[in-house]
Amino acid sequence: HAYAGSRAGIKSIIVVKQMNAKGDKVIDEGKLVYDGHELDPTIEGPKFYKRNGYYYIFAPGGGVSTGWQTILRSKNIYGPYERKVALDQGKTTINGPHQGAWVNTPSGEDWFLHFQDKNAYGRVVHLQPMKWVNNWPVIGIDKDGDGIGEPVLIHKKPTITKPVSIATPAESDEFNGLNLGLQWQWQANPQATWSFLNPTKGTLRLYAAKMPDSAKNLWDVPNLLLQKFPTEKFTVVTKLTFTPNTKIENEKAGLIVAGLSYANLSVKSKKDGNYLVYTTCKAADKGKAEKEETLIKLTSNTIYLSVNVSEGGKCQFSYSFDGDKFTNVKDVFIAEPGKWIGAKVGLFCVRDQVINDAGYADFDWFRIEK
Repeated sequence: HAYAGSRAGIKSIIVVKQMNAKGDKVIDEGKLVYDGHELDPTIEGPKFYKRNGYYYIFAPGGGVSTGWQTILRSKNIYGPYERKVALDQGKTTINGPHQGAWVNTPSGEDWFLHFQDKNAYGRVVHLQPMKWVNNWPVIGIDKDGDGIGEPVLIHKKPTITKPVSIATPAESDEFNGLNLGLQWQWQANPQATWSFLNPTKGTLRLYAAKMPDSAKNLWDVPNLLLQKFPTEKFTVVTKLTFTPNTKIENEKAGLIVAGLSYANLSVKSKKDGNYLVYTTCKAADKGKAEKEETLIKLTSNTIYLSVNVSEGGKCQFSYSFDGDKFTNVKDVFIAEPGKWIGAKVGLFCVRDQVINDAGYADFDWFRIEK
């Protein structure tokens, strides 16, 4: 195993520890078998394999976004280990191709799964061909003959014994059932009082939960209902009907793109009615304050909110009163990743004070188009 510098106070080293026969308990203090400070800084995420009398450690080095896949081998489990780079970016556009696993198929083919850090789009998974040369793995395609593979974007698929249908994770949600789709993630452990799925009406009701007293912005708010960006270019549209508690003001409900910085388009209650507001917050994770712009006073409680995400994480928010003609917000927000994750898009409903009841927003559906 490796060490995370943020937690252990040291990194770039790999230790081998013996386990019991069941594999559920470490039984010794371990031995440091590799120091990557010079050649493989931030080496981590190791996988252990044995093949043709060699012990292999597959481990990513060089950091998340610009690293490479290091292979260590030895005929003794405690070393000394030889080192070789099996995969790096080379001349491709796939940065940091590393941190994954060797997969051997029933047909005898070798493949390698790894991720690529794409900033606001998170860490996307790639599948690379892999072959063995002189008992060293070469991952991807070695175009220049230097013994180091480069990742490929297009390649023949693995040989399979029967047809497999292509499937992608769920994205859109009509809110017609008793449970949210598996694509949804609350910002923190959910509470029953945050939401209500009503299959009779086909709506998701989000209640205006009070923001924590310590919250400086929505980064600190648990009741954000979010999902990962599904691809580089997509459009989200949702239809909501806002019913605030008329005894208070400043309840808000809307559509958000969340990360270390965030932006949202929402309906906000005030003493004299509801308003459409556009809010941004730079460096939200550091407690910075929001900037809110009031766009228009609303004459209807029902509105369509949308965000179009284009290449580079450019987010264009817009709104409509008929679901057909949309008006763009002037600002274009650039999405940012979260903490070790990509940006997310989703829904929220909050307030800043407590009385004996909460307002709510009924979301008819949440649709993603590509």
